Amino acid sequence: MKVKVFTNGSFEENCYLAIDEPTGEALIIDPGSQPKSIIQWVKEEKCKVKYVINTHGHSDHIGANTEVCNEFGVKLGIHPLDAPMLTDTKLNLSAYWGEPILSKKADFFLNENDIVKCGDSELRVVHTPGHTPGGICLVGEKIIFSGDSLFADSIGRTDFPGGSTAALIKSLKEKILPLAGSIIVYPGHGPTTTIDHERTYNPYFC
Repeated sequence: MKVKVFTNGSFEENCYLAIDEPTGEALIIDPGSQPKSIIQWVKEEKCKVKYVINTHGHSDHIGANTEVCNEFGVKLGIHPLDAPMLTDTKLNLSAYWGEPILSKKADFFLNENDIVKCGDSELRVVHTPGHTPGGICLVGEKIIFSGDSLFADSIGRTDFPGGSTAALIKSLKEKILPLAGSIIVYPGHGPTTTIDHERTYNPYFC
């Protein structure tokens, strides 16, 4: 898959466009804010959007859901445990950050080992609770979209409601770190990394 990134909003959240090049089908992952800019960015790629997917339900990852889904006429997917966050400003934390944010409701749920098909490409859903109860990663053959579960040299915050450091480290160690070391990690914030780098240098796993 071809991966494009659009870093947006005051939290510098990474929205991703994952494109299956043979077919032109694409997924929009975590459209956090600046919907007009995201829509224009996607249109410039001249791809066919299939779904919008949220890796978790915090407001900096869901703020442009409604506008983007409406523009491209596509459905929204998220893990069921984070679905209530979409329509609750306290659960998605925006009530505490000065700008209440609401999203449309989820159209479908993504559970452990579900397969998201995009053209000839597939991404497997891996449930990685800890940053949020319903946080997920999307794992492809050579890439992983890790949301706020795994960052370059760090992991997601666990001091928000529903967070658990133990649960996050456990899920990452058991489900993500055993993946091929060459896999490129596309996180919700910050630069890309690789599984091998995180196994070797991430202080939470060393």
